[in-house]
Amino acid sequence: MHRGSLFRHADFRRLWAGDTASQFGVFVGTTAVPLLAAVTLAATPFEMGLLTAAETIAFLLIGLPAGVWVDRLRRRRVMLTADFTRFALLLSVPVSWWAGVLTLAQLLVVALFVGIATVFFDIAYQSYLPSLVGREHLLEGNAKLQAVQSTAQIAGPSAAGVLVQLVTAANTVLVTSAGFLTSALCLLRIRTVEPEPERGGHARLAPQIAEGLRFVFSDKPLRAIVGTTATANCFGGAFTAVQVLFLTRTVGLPPAAVGVLLAVGGAGGILGALCSGALTRRIGQARAIWLVPLCTMPGHLLIPLAAPDWRLGLAAFGAVAGGFGIIVYNVAQVTYRQAICPERLLGRMNASVRFVVWGTIPLGGLLGGALGEGLGLRGAMWVAVAGEVAAVLWVVCSPLRHLRDLPTEAKSGSGAA
Repeated sequence: MHRGSLFRHADFRRLWAGDTASQFGVFVGTTAVPLLAAVTLAATPFEMGLLTAAETIAFLLIGLPAGVWVDRLRRRRVMLTADFTRFALLLSVPVSWWAGVLTLAQLLVVALFVGIATVFFDIAYQSYLPSLVGREHLLEGNAKLQAVQSTAQIAGPSAAGVLVQLVTAANTVLVTSAGFLTSALCLLRIRTVEPEPERGGHARLAPQIAEGLRFVFSDKPLRAIVGTTATANCFGGAFTAVQVLFLTRTVGLPPAAVGVLLAVGGAGGILGALCSGALTRRIGQARAIWLVPLCTMPGHLLIPLAAPDWRLGLAAFGAVAGGFGIIVYNVAQVTYRQAICPERLLGRMNASVRFVVWGTIPLGGLLGGALGEGLGLRGAMWVAVAGEVAAVLWVVCSPLRHLRDLPTEAKSGSGAA
């Protein structure tokens, strides 16, 4: 059994290093790809909504069966396949740009298939951590990985904005592609032997999917968490669909400034990741899930006030506050669901949660595109942030509000109390 900081755990360090490269690439891509569509390919608000939908619709299309497949396979192998696939797909974007044949249609197809690979990677990734570090280290492991994500959220968009101005958006996508390649190379160096997947249970797909869904929705705290995350992600998808257009066309910021503003929220995320363990232990895991976002998410209401003057500072403050709350919430709720789930159900549990909470993002992307066309970009931003703030009501109005701590041991059956 490993003791002490996880940074003394060699294989966790390899996972952490790969995640660092991957997350940096992801957040470069979250700025470079929309800028490529909006500035270089002159996409409309509705087309930007389609791009957001294409990136995440795979969670709706294959999210549930993917969980069953992940439970039948070694999870590190699934992650490696997904990383190499995303590397190759994203490499096609700058290659097509160099050849003068890049189109919005290709960008949509690449986004769709990268999203499919991401479904498998994310389900396998969250299911792999307990077997790598042990359930007693999940809070520390998730906090360290969230710190990486938040740091990348600062460095990635800032670097992307500068790179887009210097070398074009298409060439900047190379950084995202390289991040996935580096992640795969780090995963290849992990030496911990992964447990053999259990072969028992239902042979058919549908009963196994149903078992995962039943586990998730029979647990009252987990049900409330899923409701909050799904609602926030839906309106977050609407927000993502229009934010780059809003910042470039309504506020009038150049790409470098857009990158900096998008990165600011990551500062709050880093603070949240650094404080999440101590804060959760001090106030309790249940309160970290409902009280922290209740106090911080209203900061997002300042973002639509952005203008090319002092009001940019208000928007930045709102992004920092929201980023802090989101990360503390995520560390607490992901640790809870990993801890209570039996090993054999981890893939299906994570897939069931992801199916719902990520499946709303493409719907939100289409909603954001439609709102941008109908209400204008600032109006669409107001609707999006109001929905994100209201999402916390699921956990505030749940039994979580009357608890301090939550169970941290795996349940024995396929159902939950």
